[in-house]
Amino acid sequence: MSLAKISEQAPQKVSQKDYFSISFVLARVLNTGIIMSIEKNEKELKGLESTLSKLSGKKYVTLYNSFTAAIHGALWGQDIVHGSQATLAHSAAPQERKFAQWLGIELIEGLDQAYTVIDIDWQNLKDIDTLLKQHSQDKAIVVNFTGLSFGPVATLLTNEEPLYKKSERLKIFGAFDLRTMWTQTEQEFEIQPGVQFNYRLSPLVGACVKLSLLRRDKQDED
Repeated sequence: MSLAKISEQAPQKVSQKDYFSISFVLARVLNTGIIMSIEKNEKELKGLESTLSKLSGKKYVTLYNSFTAAIHGALWGQDIVHGSQATLAHSAAPQERKFAQWLGIELIEGLDQAYTVIDIDWQNLKDIDTLLKQHSQDKAIVVNFTGLSFGPVATLLTNEEPLYKKSERLKIFGAFDLRTMWTQTEQEFEIQPGVQFNYRLSPLVGACVKLSLLRRDKQDED
C-alpha cells in the first residue's frame, strides 16, 4: 500500500455557518503580504508555534503539513521505528493504524499510549484550551487542524526535548536545516535521520490557523 493512499482522507464537509469565519481569515491573511515576504513567512510559523505553546503549556512545538506527518514525528521522536511495537488509542482512526503499520510498527495492547490526538474543527475550536488542559500530562500530543479547511496541517506538542529534536529533524527545511543554512555548520549529528521528509508546513496555512486560534472566542460575533 502506498503512502499517498494511506494519507488520503475523506473530503472535509464545510458547514455553511463556517463560511464567514473561513473567508474572514483568508481575506485577512491574503492582505498581509505573507505570500510575498520570506521574513513574514518565518514570523507566521514562529507565531503559530508560540501561540500553541502558550495554549498547551508545552515547551516544544513542531509544525507539520499533514496529520500523518505529525504522527510520524511523534513515533520517530520516541524511537518507535521499523520493527518496534506501539500502542495507539482505542479510538485511533484507521488512517493512523495503516500508517503505523506502513512504517513497519507492530500495534499491540498493553504499552503506554504512543501519543494523544486532538481533532480541531470550527465546532470545537473555542474549546481548544479545555481540550489541551485535559491532556496536559500526556507526553506527546498531536493536534490535527485539518478540519478548519485551510489544508492539511497538524502539530506535535511535548515537553520532552529529545522527542522534539528528533521530530523536528525529520523535516526537510525544519528548524535544524535552516540553522545549518545560516551558520554553514551541521549540528547534532546524533539525531540526524537517514531520510528526511517534505513535512514543512506552508506559512500561508500556518498564518490561517494562527489567526483562527487568536480569534476563536469571536466566532459567535461573525
